[in-house]
Amino acid sequence: MNELTINLRPQDHMPLYEQIYVYIKREIQNGKIVCGEKLPSTRALAGYLEVSRSTVELAYEQLLSEGYIESEPCRGYFAAQIEGMYHIGQPKQTQGDEAQVSEKRYLYDFTPNGVDLKSFPYRAWRKLSKDILTDDRTELFRLGDPQGEYGFRNAICHYLYQARGVNSSPEQVIIGAGSDYLLMLLCAVLGREHVIAVENPAYKQAYRLFCSQSYEVVPIEMDQYGMKVEKLRRESANIAYVTPSHQYPTGVIMPMKRRMELLRWAGEKEDRYIIEDDYDSEFRYKGKPIPALKGYDAMEKVIYLGTFSKSVAPAIRLSYMVLPGPLLERYRKNCRFLNSTVSKVDQLIVQRFIEEGYYERHLNKTRSLYKSRHDVLLQGLKPLSGRCRILGEHAGVHLLLEFSGEVSEAELIEKAERERIRVYGLSDYIIRECGREKPTVLLGYANLTEEQIREACRILCRIWKK
Repeated sequence: MNELTINLRPQDHMPLYEQIYVYIKREIQNGKIVCGEKLPSTRALAGYLEVSRSTVELAYEQLLSEGYIESEPCRGYFAAQIEGMYHIGQPKQTQGDEAQVSEKRYLYDFTPNGVDLKSFPYRAWRKLSKDILTDDRTELFRLGDPQGEYGFRNAICHYLYQARGVNSSPEQVIIGAGSDYLLMLLCAVLGREHVIAVENPAYKQAYRLFCSQSYEVVPIEMDQYGMKVEKLRRESANIAYVTPSHQYPTGVIMPMKRRMELLRWAGEKEDRYIIEDDYDSEFRYKGKPIPALKGYDAMEKVIYLGTFSKSVAPAIRLSYMVLPGPLLERYRKNCRFLNSTVSKVDQLIVQRFIEEGYYERHLNKTRSLYKSRHDVLLQGLKPLSGRCRILGEHAGVHLLLEFSGEVSEAELIEKAERERIRVYGLSDYIIRECGREKPTVLLGYANLTEEQIREACRILCRIWKK
């Protein structure tokens, strides 16, 4: 199958990715796409529908998470066997009201991936853009350094030293259009002869990416301190992917003792490395920030990933990777022929944004904004204190509610959905069940105002206390 005839409605209230998801889901449910039938690649379908590839990827990820399609490394996506799967049947409807029934309009969406774009410093960004482009420098439009512009990499090094305790040089830094690209580049640097360990529950995007690159990926159980190193030792993994500053999605902050254990594990063999994804370390509301794991990397075993997507805006596809010395040599030998995926103009804007103090002021403003919403959410959830416990608070932009076994996670989500409130289940992030999971929901607060959080909490407390 090379194409799907989907009548997309850009003007519709339903996002384009959801329209694609709904169409494919119905075709599979109705037997029009049969089990084992290959779906178009994300690139092919995006080209045929004239939408961005990320739009199609979002639709496929949702279908994957619900079990309607399966992904096979190096082969693509295939319709899954859905016989016996539970799904809610839809009553027959006319074409005119089809969109109204299929579309879900939420009053409040507690997405854990939110970013408040209303606080974005548009005026400063416009000023920097104008200043840079009015200089009329033709060099800006030439092909740049494959690793990223030196001045920008230097600005990142200064920031990492001051804010995260990471001592690095511009030569170690590689700029890329998003963390996904940098992880794929890292796969090319490392080679395929590795087994990668990931936290369980996991950041599924990284897990899927490693699987798509034909790695053997093993989930490692966590405790209240993060990835269990004794469990890691029992596996054949020689690379560990971790989010120690604010584990995604549980919110666990890895203490110093566990960090040292992880570094000792990496130092025991030459080919062992740790990938530290420091995706939202800027947002911490209690106590002093814990320096990055990379800051204690005396043996050059930590590969550090950072991004501006959470702290500035998701559309600014600007991330960076700090390679340890041995891997830097391998990158120069095998991958330096790959051109930079970020324009020099964007790099220079963000460089000036950091150097002229705009980034620090924006972080302080955003941190204060999120802290206030975080506190309002905690206050609003107090009536539920007898039914659940709160986890992962005091950092990041989401927290978790862990309930007793009396109610299922699906029931909690369904009750909220009836009130047009969207919450997210922890089970969506679990790779391998351990048999002890309690019903847990994620509540992100970056996209909601304080008043919206108060009202949503009043509703959730009413329906979840029953």
